[in-house]
Amino acid sequence: MSERDVDVVDGDLFKPLVVLSLPIVLSQMLQIGYNLADTFWVGRLGQEAVSALSYSWPLVFLMISVAGGFTVAGTVLVAQHKGAGNDERVNYAAGQTIAFVGVLAVFFSVLGYVLTPTLVSLVGATPGSAEYVLSVEYTRTIFIGVVFMFGFFIFQALLRGWGDTRTPLYLMALGVALNVVLDPFLILGFQENVLFTALGLDGLQSWLYTQTGFAGFGVQGAAIATVFSRGAGAVLGLVWLFSGSVGIHLSLSDLRLDPEMVKQIVSLGAPSSVEQSTRALGITVLTALVALAGDDAVAALGIGNRINSLVFLPALGLARGTETVVGQNLGRDQVDRAKRAVGYSSGMVAGVLALVGVVAYVFAEPITAIFIPGAPDVIAIGADYLRIIGPTFLFIGVFQVVQGAFRGSGSTRLAMVFAILSLWAFRLPPAYLLLVVADMGATGVWYAIALSNVLAMVAATLWFLRGTWTENVIEDESNPVPGDDD
Repeated sequence: MSERDVDVVDGDLFKPLVVLSLPIVLSQMLQIGYNLADTFWVGRLGQEAVSALSYSWPLVFLMISVAGGFTVAGTVLVAQHKGAGNDERVNYAAGQTIAFVGVLAVFFSVLGYVLTPTLVSLVGATPGSAEYVLSVEYTRTIFIGVVFMFGFFIFQALLRGWGDTRTPLYLMALGVALNVVLDPFLILGFQENVLFTALGLDGLQSWLYTQTGFAGFGVQGAAIATVFSRGAGAVLGLVWLFSGSVGIHLSLSDLRLDPEMVKQIVSLGAPSSVEQSTRALGITVLTALVALAGDDAVAALGIGNRINSLVFLPALGLARGTETVVGQNLGRDQVDRAKRAVGYSSGMVAGVLALVGVVAYVFAEPITAIFIPGAPDVIAIGADYLRIIGPTFLFIGVFQVVQGAFRGSGSTRLAMVFAILSLWAFRLPPAYLLLVVADMGATGVWYAIALSNVLAMVAATLWFLRGTWTENVIEDESNPVPGDDD
């Protein structure tokens, strides 16, 4: 497995960039499948169960956003130290990141478990209702398993910085498979389990239910399946890291927290956490604005968001691949090669998303109708969304790649600033003005989103061209690694 890392600092650059990024795209697709499996099986329980998940997901997403931000620090440090040839510092940085994120996970686990009832009510669930009770059960179970979920994310981030994106893909596939297998049994048990019915095993189902009386854990079962599948991945990843079979080789001394390293991890990770958290909040505010235009507009926005999540998979994959390539090459002081990687990624994503944008514009109505057949008003608004925003897909794709370059260099504060500008300056104020003041309805919001896509890319690209982001963040390695002499 240690030979799965891609060489991005020598020789050809285009092919390694594609090889590095493709598994990330596939991992994102598997993540979507992961979420769909939970929704499908919970949907067998009825509307109250589905509503409970809707109340829980913003809280879970916020937690994941915080974790994802701090894992960026691990990617940057590992990538730059590997590029500089500092193998011992790679191991040390990886161990320090795991230890810090582990402490953070325990803190979030306790705090989240205690505050869950209050948080669920703040999201909108009515205390005492069935949806509220189910949501609290689900969310608290997720918070109990936060350590495993954070562990899974940090393993992915560290291996990505090392240049190995295939091993995290395989681990993600394992997690999805476990989740898909566990979901129907933990949610529905052996009573009225549609999986047994579909397989023609009603007799076996009846016998198992008679013998065990197990009717499943309901919505909580989905959380248990998630924690178990993520936990299996986290434990396996930790075993590989300590064995050295994935290139990074940890020792217990690497896990003893060093205040200076913690300070660096926080300095790199906190801005990314803020970036992702404010994005989640901004999406909530945008949805509230669209709600002023009516329920049909909200439904159209929901469909648009689902389409976007698929459209931007290549951009997200290339952005994260770019993080690694930029990080390793800046670690080796190869600034021109790092810039060239950003150019390749931008060109690829612009070409792909320009084509996707044309397809979205031409087939706007049929695409929207796939998600909500038989609702002509929603289809019309959703088609309007695609026709307005589709031509700007390539701009947001290039923006994501440039943001990946900023993060790979360690300029996470810069990436945070542009992300906040994109949503809170370029999108939300124009959306309010066009919707409320100009009375353009949902169409005004769609134009504001398109405008923000263009402005964000232009602003970030102009800053990128200044070249002031190219300093790496690793220190002079003449100093010994703490714990080396232990």
